[in-house]
Amino acid sequence: MNPAPTKAAGIARCIIATGDPNPLVSGQGVAKLRAANIEVVLLDPTHLLAHRARRLNDAFAQFIQLRRPFVTLKAALSVDGKLAPPPSRRTSTAPHWVTGTAARSDAQFLRHASDAILTGIGTVLADDPSLTDRTGLPRRRPLLRIVLDSELRTPLNCELVRSASNDVLLLCTSQASEERESALRARNVEIRRLTASSNRIDPVAVLDLLADHNLLSVLIEAGSSVNGTFLRANLVDKVALYYAENELGLDAIPFAANYDSPYVLQQRLTEVTRTTFRSDLGPNAEDVRITGYLHDPWVNVL
Repeated sequence: MNPAPTKAAGIARCIIATGDPNPLVSGQGVAKLRAANIEVVLLDPTHLLAHRARRLNDAFAQFIQLRRPFVTLKAALSVDGKLAPPPSRRTSTAPHWVTGTAARSDAQFLRHASDAILTGIGTVLADDPSLTDRTGLPRRRPLLRIVLDSELRTPLNCELVRSASNDVLLLCTSQASEERESALRARNVEIRRLTASSNRIDPVAVLDLLADHNLLSVLIEAGSSVNGTFLRANLVDKVALYYAENELGLDAIPFAANYDSPYVLQQRLTEVTRTTFRSDLGPNAEDVRITGYLHDPWVNVL
């Protein structure tokens, strides 16, 4: 946050909401102001305005210190912690709406706040999503839409490919078909081959690639496999879980493969907030959003 100069009793004063997270320059601006006989008031990190300033700049703080994008994982879940019905109970390639319209609209602001959105090939094949920012608000940069697709199975006629305008990136392995790559590139889709283990893309390599593109933040909107991969690798910094009141049953798709339930994950979150939304999927129904941090990018900043 830019300092706000004030003047009282003939003394120039500058109130600074938070220190600079860049370790190469942190404190230098304050020193220069004080050398110019300007009184500097640096708000305590517990101050409400300081807290808000930091949260507005989470992604920058993370990137400038660790050169790694700030990762938010968003999921819409049934009250029993499931993502979707099993494939046997689905009959079409379309999203299965777990939460109501208001909660889904709220989730669009998570997309708007992110430089990139990431999903897996399973979600593309099951839901045929567009993964666009539909807030209508101006963006700092176009939203990069990313799919983890080891074998380049993304259909040429899917919504992502049809709408691609050099803003769709498919990440695959060395085993993927070169002919398939050529066909996708001809449709304005970017392809990058990354290191893999057992034909599964390394999530660290994914974030390294995004950092090389100077992408400060990424939103994961994916299925059970991708959620589990990033959570097990301890690469998720913040979560946003939208719960509906309905149950999907024991055979439904879990929140994260080979990982804890979302309710167990919630116990590890800090700065937890709870928001409710009226749902149009049932009489008197409500959806609940739980957000919180797994890693605080400001923990080492004065």
